[in-house]
Amino acid sequence: MTVICWFRRVLRLDDHPALVAAAQDRPVIPLVILDPAEARDHPASAQRQAMALPDLDASLRRAGSRLVVRRGDPATVLAQVIRDSGARAVHATQGSPFAGDAGLDAVAAGAGAQLHLHPLADLVPRGSVLTGGGTRFKVFTPFWRALRKMPIAQPLPAPRLFPPADWPYSDGLAWPEARAAMNRGWDVMARHVQAGESKAHDRLEAFLGRVDARYGARRDLPADPDATSGLSDALAVGEISARRLWHRALHAQDAGRGGIEDFLRELAWRDFARDLFDEAPDMARSCWKPDWNRFPWRGDSPDAAAWRQGRTGVAMVDAGMREMYATGRMHNRVRMITASYLVKHLMTDWRIGLDWFARCLTDWDPASNAMNWQWVAGCGPDASPYFRVFNPEGQAAKFDGKRRYQDHWLKPGADGTREFAAAVPRAWGFDPQAPALPAIDLGQGRQRALEAYARFKR
Repeated sequence: MTVICWFRRVLRLDDHPALVAAAQDRPVIPLVILDPAEARDHPASAQRQAMALPDLDASLRRAGSRLVVRRGDPATVLAQVIRDSGARAVHATQGSPFAGDAGLDAVAAGAGAQLHLHPLADLVPRGSVLTGGGTRFKVFTPFWRALRKMPIAQPLPAPRLFPPADWPYSDGLAWPEARAAMNRGWDVMARHVQAGESKAHDRLEAFLGRVDARYGARRDLPADPDATSGLSDALAVGEISARRLWHRALHAQDAGRGGIEDFLRELAWRDFARDLFDEAPDMARSCWKPDWNRFPWRGDSPDAAAWRQGRTGVAMVDAGMREMYATGRMHNRVRMITASYLVKHLMTDWRIGLDWFARCLTDWDPASNAMNWQWVAGCGPDASPYFRVFNPEGQAAKFDGKRRYQDHWLKPGADGTREFAAAVPRAWGFDPQAPALPAIDLGQGRQRALEAYARFKR
């Protein structure tokens, strides 16, 4: 009996529970569905997935298989591939947090197949890290302490694959809707991507070979390219699993490498966000603390547009926004700075920032994105207090004192400035020679935010 394995953001052979289940001595059709709607809503993430497909197809071909790619509405396409192939079963990873699963059972059954959904290869299953009272944690530190004591399942090796007698047609590996949505940015961003499962494993080994006890401090320095693993995009598109990262990091720790505990804690934060998102899937639209839905944030505005376009006149903020647009990445420390500036100095609704990050990040993850924005805005679980207002200039002095990061993205003629100019839509009218003027004095912006918070708390 031929079965389909639908690769849903698990673009790898290693530690792929759905693929292992599908491959139990049965011919397998590996399927990827490229949704035009996803490309329009999340173009950078879509581009990143598209760039992973050639490596995935090559890996499958070395295993005696191949990748079938179809473009269109996932439910419609899935039904058609079932009919085309005569498959009687579909194995896939659960869609959350990226997509819903509602109705897929009926779609598969209507086409003559049974759908089997398998959990993500995250550190732990959703809802398995519980307080003494049997509830989910709302604060990260006790969640981390509890998770750290739990056994993390070993990653699954890639299974042996058997090809079907007949292959359904494939639309090819290109995702034209993603390229169109990226506009001029596709080729610029592509230069900053190391795509594919094998490269993800190589990057991990390189990181574990250099990480040391200074990791906890070095990771906050945006101008240091070797300070972090750089694997967030590979995790987001499923080129490598969190379980694989965890166990290889533990092996490095056992071999005497320092800084590993901080790295493991970062992996746990991702699971924490997904656990909360699983419990409250409206986290991207509604404040976790309901009373914060009445906070007087501003809607979209020319100030928010300037923030999106990296022309606020605040150097650290503009550098970060330009890095993200050109490369699809933004250093984590800088993410906090840019987000704080938007929701506090500019008093702008955190959802406006969340939506822009969702468009521009190659490592976009709905749970982490929502959790992190609500953390900065003060309206989420275990959030930073709203009255904690980052001073972008103070942060720049502390973490980019020699201005290497800022100059790379802001200085006329610098490589980053040229890349940003090549990536942005011409409609923005970007002039690298024209300095931006701050919309508001930093001290005044801070005071305005604090006054709004005081009125809100009355």
